Amino acid sequence: MNKFFKYILASLAGAAILFVLLIVVASLVINPNDYKPQIIQLVKEKKQRTLTLEGDIKLAFFPKLGLDLGRASLSEFRGKKEFASVESARLFLSWWPLLRKKLVVDQVRIEGVNAHLVRFKDNTTNFDDLLKKEEEQDNKQISFDIESVAIEKCALSFRDEMAKRQFAVSDLSIKTGRLVNGKSSDAVADFTLKGDNPQINAQIHMTTGLAFDTEAKRYGVKGLNLEITGEAAGLSKLNASLKGDIELDKTADTLLTENLAGSMTGRKDTNDVNITLTAPRLQWVAGKMATDKIDLTAKMVKDTDDGGEINLTASIPSLSGDRQSFKAGMLSVEFNTKGPGGAYKGKLSSPLSGNFNEKQFALSKLKGNLEARDTKTAQEDFKLDVDGSAQLDLMLENATVNLTSHLDESTIKLKGGITPFTKPHIALDLNIDTIDADRYLPPRKQKKSSQPEKPLDFSILKTLKANGSVRVGSLKMYNIRTSNVRLDFKAGGGQLDVRPLSAELYQGKMTGNLSLYADGPKIVAHQNISGVHIGPLLKDALNKDILEGKGSLNFNIQAEGATVGAMKKSLQGKGNLNLRDGAVKGFNITAKLREAKAMLGTLTGEKVQDVDMREKTDFSELTAGFDIKQGVAHNKDLAAKSPLLRVSGNGDIDIGEDKVDYRIRATVVASLEGQGGRELLALKGVTVPVRVVGPMAATKVSLDFNALVGGAIQQEIKTRVTDPLKEGLKGLFR
Repeated sequence: MNKFFKYILASLAGAAILFVLLIVVASLVINPNDYKPQIIQLVKEKKQRTLTLEGDIKLAFFPKLGLDLGRASLSEFRGKKEFASVESARLFLSWWPLLRKKLVVDQVRIEGVNAHLVRFKDNTTNFDDLLKKEEEQDNKQISFDIESVAIEKCALSFRDEMAKRQFAVSDLSIKTGRLVNGKSSDAVADFTLKGDNPQINAQIHMTTGLAFDTEAKRYGVKGLNLEITGEAAGLSKLNASLKGDIELDKTADTLLTENLAGSMTGRKDTNDVNITLTAPRLQWVAGKMATDKIDLTAKMVKDTDDGGEINLTASIPSLSGDRQSFKAGMLSVEFNTKGPGGAYKGKLSSPLSGNFNEKQFALSKLKGNLEARDTKTAQEDFKLDVDGSAQLDLMLENATVNLTSHLDESTIKLKGGITPFTKPHIALDLNIDTIDADRYLPPRKQKKSSQPEKPLDFSILKTLKANGSVRVGSLKMYNIRTSNVRLDFKAGGGQLDVRPLSAELYQGKMTGNLSLYADGPKIVAHQNISGVHIGPLLKDALNKDILEGKGSLNFNIQAEGATVGAMKKSLQGKGNLNLRDGAVKGFNITAKLREAKAMLGTLTGEKVQDVDMREKTDFSELTAGFDIKQGVAHNKDLAAKSPLLRVSGNGDIDIGEDKVDYRIRATVVASLEGQGGRELLALKGVTVPVRVVGPMAATKVSLDFNALVGGAIQQEIKTRVTDPLKEGLKGLFR
């Protein structure tokens, strides 16, 4: 028996010595560089790419089987341009497990990988060929055991010609512990990610536990901790994290995630942003999906002296579905905001459903409400109720809404859509039955001259693409009442065109169009207003009851400038005014002329009359044409008629400087005895010049009665008639 064991030991020792001798001979005889041409040709035939092996391939046989590839590169498919390269790739294998078809790798060391990935405009990539599966000769898997993996100093670039964006990964490093079936391990990864659409410049750090069983096709990530810092999604000082566990069982067709928790903090302009997401359990079993409650919270705080805060919470009690579709019982969103101008709070809810294959998602029964307290509006408190639906189609890049809202006594119907998402075009159809917009606008305040003007900002027009229509049955805005308001608009190429812009107002009609241009900025307006009762319009718009009559106003104007003041000073164009059967309130010029005639015979006594809005000067027709240049409206054909008077005049209205300079001539005709014509026969044909000059807020009126009387009579009439007449006319311009 002892001899038997001796023979066995001797045989094993001999085999070991023979194996060592074979390794020594192989290391002396076999040169792996001799097989470079065959390796390069094999890659050329199989992948139609050119493999370049620049350095020597080093092979070690003892104590472990080792391979050092050196620098190598691979070309683009059927091309010469470099697709990827590696500076160094080394791995060492254990001998005895390899003979049993078990791969035990001591170490894997890869340095300096550099790859260039491209997605073309037709949605193909420059690595599609590498993803094709080769026919397997033997489906039996080789088990492996890797002591550690280290990947360092690697870089990847991705150019997406279809979406017109680029991303780059640099300083990529990955380190793992032992990788073996059925055993847990740890992994650490670090890299820098940069991109231009969206803009991103971030550092990513990830630690996780790994567990896998290739034979059972089970893979897991335990204790995932992903951290992102830098700038991304328009946020600076970004600090984001994702934690959780993920388990995949391909044999059982299950995917389970547990304890998922994401958070993100950052700064957007002057706002601090904080977002958290929790999903305790998401499960996919045999093609069916189910989740526990999913919660999202977001908070934004304005870091300025006036402050401000926005809070939002969203939750889904559960999700269920399959590979094709899903549905949620009810999506609920609540929000509140507060700031120096007031506070808002509201709630939205709707069933949520989606189709993964068609990439369509819907909020089928959307309901919501908004309660607001806004100290900047005239009404301050208001409430809005919303009903409707919303759809999202990612395949067609289309989003639509159909809403019916109730704001106080107003019913508002809105249909809108956006497509495509990369260069969005907005379509809008808004219909309102009746609304008092003044309730929701800031009260009009007297402008203080010391306050600098705020610049006009039309920059949104540079990128805005939109079209649509607005209809309002009854509208009150800036105290002006209109009905049957209609405007159709189209935006694109840096301008907004409103055509037509029409409405009914004060028993008349308004038709025309309006254009806004981002460059300048610039405004062009063409408008025809006809059949309007001017008295109620002036009283509502300016709170002045100074004029009566029915007529028309037509204008064709344009203006350009960075502020309203600059716009007014650049104003140019033409306009026409035509009023009939009206009156100028506050003064009766015919009565004053009768008094003047009476004083020609009786020069005793003195009479002064203040402005009395119950008095008025009637006219049957008033017309004027304006030529507007550099903010000054020049008129040379003012004409007015009444049974006793004919009025003509010319002058300038300086819109930019808010001042007026007018010369008016009133001629007595005294054609109707029933209206005091007989009393004015003595003044028939006499023309009285009137001068109106000064700023709009303090206009001065002067009259010249030299043509009417002379000498002492002139002075007497000046005292008794001219002065009160001047005071009366001043009231017309206040």
